[in-house]
Amino acid sequence: MTGAQPKVTLDLALDAGLTAEEYDRILSQLGREPTYAELGLFSALWSEHCAYKHSRVFLARLPQRGPHVLQGPGENAGVIDIGDGWAVVFKIESHNHPSFIEPFQGAATGVGGILRDIFTMGARPIAILDSLRFGELDNPKTLRLVNGVVSGISWYGNCFGCPTVGGEIAFAPEYAGNPLVNVMCVGLVRADQIVRARADGPGNPVFYVGNKTGRDGIHGATMASATFDEHAEERRPTVQVGDPFTEKLLLEACLEVMRTGAVVGIQDMGAAGLACCTSEMPARSGTGMDVELSRVPQRETGMTPYEILLSESQERMLLVAARGREEEVRRIFAKWELEAVEIGRVTEGGELTARLNGEVVARVPVDLLAEAPTYRKPTTEPSELAERRAFDPLTLPEPSDYGDALIDLLGSPTIASKEWAFRQYDQQVGINTVVLPGSDAAVLRVKGTRRALAVSTDGNGRQVFLDPRQGAAMAVCEAARNVCCSGAEPRGVTDCMNFGSPERPEILWQFSEAIEGISLACRALELPVVGGNVSFYNETSGQAILPTPIIGVVGVLDDASRRATQWFKGPGHRVALLGPASVSLGGSEYLWARHRRLAGRLASLDLEAERRVQRAVRAAVSAGLVTAAHDCSEGGVAVALAESCVTGCAVMGCEATLVTADRTDLALFGEGPSRVVIAVEAARVREFEGLMAESAISWRWIGTTGGERLVIRVGPKVVVDVDAGQLGRAWRSGFEAHMA
Repeated sequence: MTGAQPKVTLDLALDAGLTAEEYDRILSQLGREPTYAELGLFSALWSEHCAYKHSRVFLARLPQRGPHVLQGPGENAGVIDIGDGWAVVFKIESHNHPSFIEPFQGAATGVGGILRDIFTMGARPIAILDSLRFGELDNPKTLRLVNGVVSGISWYGNCFGCPTVGGEIAFAPEYAGNPLVNVMCVGLVRADQIVRARADGPGNPVFYVGNKTGRDGIHGATMASATFDEHAEERRPTVQVGDPFTEKLLLEACLEVMRTGAVVGIQDMGAAGLACCTSEMPARSGTGMDVELSRVPQRETGMTPYEILLSESQERMLLVAARGREEEVRRIFAKWELEAVEIGRVTEGGELTARLNGEVVARVPVDLLAEAPTYRKPTTEPSELAERRAFDPLTLPEPSDYGDALIDLLGSPTIASKEWAFRQYDQQVGINTVVLPGSDAAVLRVKGTRRALAVSTDGNGRQVFLDPRQGAAMAVCEAARNVCCSGAEPRGVTDCMNFGSPERPEILWQFSEAIEGISLACRALELPVVGGNVSFYNETSGQAILPTPIIGVVGVLDDASRRATQWFKGPGHRVALLGPASVSLGGSEYLWARHRRLAGRLASLDLEAERRVQRAVRAAVSAGLVTAAHDCSEGGVAVALAESCVTGCAVMGCEATLVTADRTDLALFGEGPSRVVIAVEAARVREFEGLMAESAISWRWIGTTGGERLVIRVGPKVVVDVDAGQLGRAWRSGFEAHMA
């Protein structure tokens, strides 16, 4: 239908996701009723997914500047200078709702979208990381979701030709009705060749490039800004369909045309599609845009202006070219067998004008579209939290056999090997991957230099649930610590904030506290937050997910040959535990896996101690003193030692002695921040001790590698004595056995 548009009413606006107050504001600002196409623009651009209406006031607290920052929040992705004329471009985003409705395409198009965010900045993507959360694996629906999501990620990344090198997968019942699919992408660009999403220069031509527009994904941004109920799967038509082979062509065409200097600005047609690009790009530049929708390449007949503007069909970009270089742009895209159609011009005056066959169907100030209302709604600490924190896990019975308890914990799906997922991913395409998935951080070489990048993602919903401020700060610290364990210096952060409905005061309190925790940790570690994503409304039938900020950290190794991995390399190496002694079973994986309890208090976090430990680990690795370095996180020091024994190519035993604690389970499985297990060759022990003496951190020798068993003493008593091969089998099969 291309004829008359429906008459806009308040009821229609409410159905489109706007509030009555927002509709009144539109009427007041326009001085008239909006057209149906204009209503579509407002419904998409003012959705929570696009506008961050409830989060912007909190996000302003995050540190966004630093000596290496070339581009902070507000663009397609953040950019950090890494030296030698190179910059790293990176961002993390969510595709949670689409992946629940249609797991394969939801996850696949999430990968496609984050790849486009990176190469629109002029960077070539070199790595993908995925951070996934699902319900428990005894639920057949969870198995279907895991299979679909992992297949979608691997299909898109493998076909496109970008390696998936890391991430994490965790399980909890709170994610059963709303899984999390967060995807991070990292790319490289020459520091003087960054391209931004701007529409500078009135008179410059506007090009539509890439795939044709269809009806898939219409209302995708609005769908992502709403909670689910039992009818969620009926929204499948709002999920886009991906085409990684076209995206690969689009990448090469975009990078080639950017190198010519003919590109003024470019933006991915992601959430809200053409509506978003035609308003946000001129809003950043103080210009306007005039587009003719009949020129937009379409793969379906009879599409209305509303549908053309709001379609979220994949693999499309809006490109502003320098006037006079139109043929150059067309020629390059034609070379790659892609559409490049001039659909409009940059204008003065600050208005978006959309026409269909010359007739104006929308005329709106771009600032009005781009500056949605912001809300500062009440926040309230959940009433149940005090009771949960007051619970003492040490009142629960201890295991009768700590060896069996360790085997069970290693085999729990959250801790167990994720090789079932990793082996579906091409990990080495592009031949940049130096450290494959399975260590604390992935490491990627920067070709033509001695440098490498280390990348990690982290987040612990249980810890954030019990203490949003400290739990979020600990997520920052752990992601940065993982990068340090590889030997790299953390340079920047991207975050994906996954929460329930912000219209609930207790959810908004979780979000506010988490932002404060991230801010405190980033300031202490001198890490700027250069971009990210907020994903609200992650709940189904009133059941919200665990509050889950996922933190991505990128670090730089000046010498790629001086790197460490987490597994023990040989017998006779001395093993040390770095960091403070403060641990707790509160919010631990052990407490949940063993007792099904989400309760207790977290161990204390000393950000200055964290900073010193990270610096000491980096110094030891860069000096070549460390043969293995592994962060202590889920499962405590016992699991960290076990993983160091079994995660390498060969199983290696270890004997270790831990200090006596109030309880043996606390000493073995208690979790706390700022702790790292490292291994040092016997001949380098004195050098290492000298370095530690200068570091001003707490540390102690706890054992020696060798043999075929993991033996752990707490004080003088042997409490764990298990064959390392048995530990390895439990770890390797714990997740995969469910998927088989």
